[in-house]
Parts: sequence; C-alpha cells; structure tokens
Amino acid sequence: MSTEKTNLDIQRTLILLPYRYPFLLVDRVLELEPYRSIKASKNVSINEPYVQGHFPTRPVMPSVLILEALAQTAALLTLSEEPGDPANTLYLFVGIGNAHFKRLVEPGDQLILHCTFERHMHGISKFNARAEVDGVVAAAANLMCAERHTHKDT
Repeated sequence: MSTEKTNLDIQRTLILLPYRYPFLLVDRVLELEPYRSIKASKNVSINEPYVQGHFPTRPVMPSVLILEALAQTAALLTLSEEPGDPANTLYLFVGIGNAHFKRLVEPGDQLILHCTFERHMHGISKFNARAEVDGVVAAAANLMCAERHTHKDT
C-alpha cells in the first residue's frame, strides 16, 4: 500500500464521479494519500444556481451542499484506488454524524475539503471530514459512505 501523496486533475475526477455541473462539487484534488486522506478544493461562484437562490440578499452556499462536497471528496479517496470500472460503481452517502456549521461560505470563497479515512466495516466506510475557508473551519462531520457495484446491460 503506497503512502505517496498525489493529486487528481479534473479529467480524472470526471471519470471517477458520476456528477456534472451544477452538482459536481469538487474542482480539484490537491493531495491524495491512498487509503488515508485527501485534500480537495471547491471554488464557490456567484453563478452557481444554488447560490443565487439561497438567501438572495446574502448569497451563501447551502450547508447541505458543503456536506455533499465532503461526501464527494470521500468518494474520490476511495474510488481513486479501487480497481474496476468507475462507470459501474456508485458511491452512496449513507450517513452523517456530529455535523457542525461554523462559518458562512459565500461566493468568492475557496472551500478546502479534508477527509480522513477512519475504517471500513460491513460495506460501509467511515470518514472524518471538514471544510475550511482561509484556514477557518466552515463545517465538520463524520461521514458514512457505501460502495455499490452496478451492472449495465449491453
């Protein structure tokens, strides 16, 4: 098992995750230590539809979407090392615990997404996750995700 840190560009992210704009919430993987941790970024723009509609007089990124960005980051940590076909794999967000929201995330902010792998039991992976802006924690939670393999008919 390698502990070498790597990064993923957007092209590899698009292969690993099934999401597309506006629901792809990870722009870049900055650091990836296989089976251990990941650091990614999300640039929050005023042009994103959820920002425009969430408190129009004070646009912010909805807290639930910050959690989704963290779940997508956790999925990248797992899927980047999995053998097999990413097109036939779904990584499902199945649980959340101990969620805290400490700072508003506004257009122009860059979210730095950190996930650390904790354990895998009975098909469920558990992660500690936090999102920061300028070194200040915006949100933190314990996440649970499950990998499901699908089979497409040809």
